[in-house]
Amino acid sequence: MSEARDVVEVKPDNSATESAAHTAASARRMDQSLAHSLAWRAGADWFSQVLSWTSFLIVVRLLTPADFGIAAMAMVLWAYLRYLGEFGIPQTIVTLRDLSEDQLAQLNSVALLLGIGSFGLAVTLAYPVAAFFKTPQLVLVVVVTCIGLVPLGFRAVSEGLLNKDMRYRTLSLLEATSSLIGAIAILLMAYFGLGYWSLILGNLARYTTRSILVVTARPHRFATPRLRCLRGPLTFGWHVLVSVLASSAYEKLDNVTAGRMLGQTALGIYGMAWNLANIPMEKLTTLVTTTIPTYFAAVQTEPAALRRYLRTLTETLALTTFPATIGLALVARDLIPFALGHKWDGVIVPLEILSVYVTFRSIVALLGKLLTAVGNPRFVMWDDLAALIILPTGFYIGSHWATQGIAWGWVAAYPLVALPLYWKTFKTIEMPVGDYLRALRPALHGTLAMVAAVSLLKWFLLPREPLWLRLGFEIVTGAVAYILTLLLLHRDRMATFVRIARNFRSAEANK
Repeated sequence: MSEARDVVEVKPDNSATESAAHTAASARRMDQSLAHSLAWRAGADWFSQVLSWTSFLIVVRLLTPADFGIAAMAMVLWAYLRYLGEFGIPQTIVTLRDLSEDQLAQLNSVALLLGIGSFGLAVTLAYPVAAFFKTPQLVLVVVVTCIGLVPLGFRAVSEGLLNKDMRYRTLSLLEATSSLIGAIAILLMAYFGLGYWSLILGNLARYTTRSILVVTARPHRFATPRLRCLRGPLTFGWHVLVSVLASSAYEKLDNVTAGRMLGQTALGIYGMAWNLANIPMEKLTTLVTTTIPTYFAAVQTEPAALRRYLRTLTETLALTTFPATIGLALVARDLIPFALGHKWDGVIVPLEILSVYVTFRSIVALLGKLLTAVGNPRFVMWDDLAALIILPTGFYIGSHWATQGIAWGWVAAYPLVALPLYWKTFKTIEMPVGDYLRALRPALHGTLAMVAAVSLLKWFLLPREPLWLRLGFEIVTGAVAYILTLLLLHRDRMATFVRIARNFRSAEANK
């Protein structure tokens, strides 16, 4: 009689494999969503920009410089009170993802009250602002301009929810629609001779339209605010608000220093250099930093995903902004006389210096967004408040060496602001410094090759060559050197980016 034996079948444990596959699939979906969001935001931004340029070119012929001056004076107060009206509530909703429906309803009431309160403050300050600018008619202009603070507060919660839900296609369409309505309103009123009121009422129409559309797309009820329920969200919003106000202030103090210490002409030169230096960075970096906080917040408890996003976005921003900003510095001595004329030659040196700062700033901009998204707005706030002391000190010391000295103030002082952000970010997401530096390697190699190639070219180009020809040779040489370096030294990374783009297009085609 044979002995019975228990046979135990050992099956492989697939739980780890399934978990890894699920994580990879989730990451791919998030990546496709991010690419899709960036594409929609880019389209809306460019549509709005084209509208702005077109309407500006027409309106500038219908209005006088004084009309634009009065509108600019009115916007001085608006620029700061708009942040008070929102109180960081949209970012709070994106980051604090477990807020209850009742808390959201209470925040909705708080935002509306803050919008109304901000408008009341604007009414109170309208006369002092008009007295400061010695323009009596500015009182009514400020009041009408700041009516737009009320709809800003009205839409704060709805906008935060749309961002949290990653409905960037909807937000982009709403932005494009409101921009179109605002541009049409400005053009019509300017045509019928309303002067500076066309600018004021046209912008008011834009903000009001966008608020109505946003609230319609994502309505939410109101509830009586109770402080004990909102202490956490309001504290978070306060940190965001202070940080935004501080950064907005120190970014303007270099111009204030130039005007106060060096005079009107120097301010004009420095302002032109600042605007030109920021053109290559502004659109792309702003596009990323207004979209990515939602994705950072969505994976705020996953350090590996945060590291991957930071590494990928840093590499992407560096690859696109480094050649543009450093390239601008390389061609500045030929570009400025060619594009602006020799009367603007004073722009060249500060432009070359500011381009170095902007190169660094383009990648640092991600750090504060990440820290805020993972719940560290307090650290970002204190860093921005420290910058409000450090940077103006650098501007003042640098002003003793004219406009280029103020530009050097950015280069010398900004690292003191950025280093704490790097330290806190790397510590929070457990990211080795080497991983971050490897993300910068392709852009750095390409940029160094571009600098070497253009510098060598300048040795061989004779000064008697036509200005346009020298400029053209420099741009083409720099672009070729940059692209060839990436293809020769970092072919695998470039192939990865091409593959991601193809996968995204395939995903879009299958929708």
